[in-house]
Amino acid sequence: MNKLFSVLLIALMAFHLWRPLGWPGLRRRGDFWRIAIVGLVLFGLDAVLRPH
Repeated sequence: MNKLFSVLLIALMAFHLWRPLGWPGLRRRGDFWRIAIVGLVLFGLDAVLRPH
C-alpha cells in the first residue's frame, strides 16, 4: 500500500507542476511542495500507528 501511495503522490505532484489543481493552497505551480509535506506527514502517521 505504501508503494502505491508513493507513486500516487509523485504522480499528483507531477500533474500539479504541469497543470495546477486549483485547490485551496494549491493554486500555483510552486505549491507542489505542499503535497510532499502532506505525504511525509501521512507516512509518519502510518509508521507510528501501524501495529507491530
